[in-house]
Amino acid sequence: MKIHLVTPAKENSRNGNRTSATRWAGLLRKTGHRVNIDTDYNGEPTDLLIALHAWRSAAAIRRYREARPAGPLVVALGGTDVNTFLKTDPLTTLASMQMADALVCLHDLIAEELPLEFRQKLSVIRQSALPLPRPRNPSKRSFDICVIGHLREEKDPFRTALAARLLPPESKIRVLHYGKAHSLQWAAQAEVEMRANPRYRWQGEVSAGQVRQAYMRANLMVISSLQEGGANVVSEALVAGVPIIASDINGNIGLLGRDFAGYFRVGDEISLAARIRQAEVDESFLTSLEQQGRALAPLFTPDQESAAWQKVLAAVT
Repeated sequence: MKIHLVTPAKENSRNGNRTSATRWAGLLRKTGHRVNIDTDYNGEPTDLLIALHAWRSAAAIRRYREARPAGPLVVALGGTDVNTFLKTDPLTTLASMQMADALVCLHDLIAEELPLEFRQKLSVIRQSALPLPRPRNPSKRSFDICVIGHLREEKDPFRTALAARLLPPESKIRVLHYGKAHSLQWAAQAEVEMRANPRYRWQGEVSAGQVRQAYMRANLMVISSLQEGGANVVSEALVAGVPIIASDINGNIGLLGRDFAGYFRVGDEISLAARIRQAEVDESFLTSLEQQGRALAPLFTPDQESAAWQKVLAAVT
């Protein structure tokens, strides 16, 4: 089958949307499909359209439906679709969802946010990750926390740095932040934070290989986002065996489960500081995070993700 996969993220982008599109295309190609990734749809011959984002890809979705009224259409919902655009532009977002034959989401709690009429169309496809090539070797001289996410509002990017400021002098925690600044203002704020906070180091945008190296050395990963559709860094950390501390938002709870031990109150650096200090000094707590992550990791394999996609495609073709 010939599949046209639309993502709002450009070809050289390292953001989550492009990462998802590239990985999905690879999985679909391995099962015999021909997949073209583009940022739009303009009438190209295809057997199926997969569109990332109901709102950002709305024009492509509409053009496809006009050109092929009965053509199979899968819309993958982004976090901003559910958390932002259903509120700020519901007409556009709901129109895309209405035109879709199937909806895909990345975590278990998305359904709770959707109107009832769309829930029967919805399938959860957890994003997969590959294990590290060799055993991890976490830092011993310091307790290194990796933060992996671009500097933008939704990621609450400096919450871990603010939490690190609250730690006692004897703490050996370092915060290593990997991600692109989405504006000069964000970059300037990171520079200011580094000058004021000796525990914080912004590494800038890095390759996927460098992120994997960060997982090798990290004692802990923090995801502090205000909203998520199901972050791939959670999948990566789980499969890599990195303990996780996460903001208590649906996008994280829907991946890690309600009984996960490592949540902190979203937007609250005092709560986060208590959690990361606990991970540093309480070996039993850190071990519990590792064990919970190890139990979840089998849900995030390429085979699981591929099988979920095949089930969705079979339902719409």
